[in-house]
Amino acid sequence: MTTSAEVVETINDRAKEVGVRVRLHAAEIDGTRQIGIDEGVPVVTASVFKVPIALELARQGAEGELDLGERITVAPGHPTPSPYGLATFRHEVTMSWHDLAILMIGISDNVATDLILAGVGKEAVGESLRRMGFEHTTVTSDCREILDSIGEDLGMSYEDDEKALADLPVERLTALRALRPEHTCATTAEEITRLLAMIWRDEAASPTACADVRRWLELQVWPHRLRSGFPDDGIRVSGKTGTLPSVRNEVGVIEYPDGSRYAVGVFTDAVDARSRVPERDAFIGFAAARAVEWLRLPESVCE
Repeated sequence: MTTSAEVVETINDRAKEVGVRVRLHAAEIDGTRQIGIDEGVPVVTASVFKVPIALELARQGAEGELDLGERITVAPGHPTPSPYGLATFRHEVTMSWHDLAILMIGISDNVATDLILAGVGKEAVGESLRRMGFEHTTVTSDCREILDSIGEDLGMSYEDDEKALADLPVERLTALRALRPEHTCATTAEEITRLLAMIWRDEAASPTACADVRRWLELQVWPHRLRSGFPDDGIRVSGKTGTLPSVRNEVGVIEYPDGSRYAVGVFTDAVDARSRVPERDAFIGFAAARAVEWLRLPESVCE
């Protein structure tokens, strides 16, 4: 017999091996079974906060408050830093709100995110979250504000390059506002999986809006975290990563060929500021896979 406690112990043991603390929640989208590790504890979202932003954009588009096909011209030199995407472009580009959303989710483009958030409004994102009953999920800052706060707290210019902070003692990292849920964009593992389940069941907004968000999440390119735990080509993984110094997250939905669907949120913070520790990325896939495997077991062999 496999119990949820045994699964939790296995995940926590691996977390200790790779040097992270984990907050996790996994749940059936079309059922009631769930498993969690400190799933109600507030956590830093990092770029996971782009999921509720995407939902608000899709909602406004579906309800006619904003035209997703409207063209937005982006000049080079936008003040929001990002290691890839529009921040690296040398020439002016024009694209639609819908295309910006693909960049925001697909490659976690910070410039696209800040343009979208300015367009839909932080207040509107917050109002929608409250209307859906989320108490701990907040979008209080855009990407530029989060990154600027790191520079301000450290007395330096921070351009979203984790390698510049790799030698910092962990005590200085944990004091950063960007790494404290009470001072930045936050959620809980349980709330974000509940939000994903509502999107997949067409309950978070209209079916048209939810379909847009599902498609954007499906287009995410990164294979090294959540997808690493589900290598079978028949399994569809849609997700959104979140990354800050010492923070590695990913949330998403796992869909199996038999029609079963699972929402998963894995949030980790590390014991040091090293930026390239692939086993910590892979741990997210490991943890999600162990949790979903348990959810898929017949209840007769579980506690």
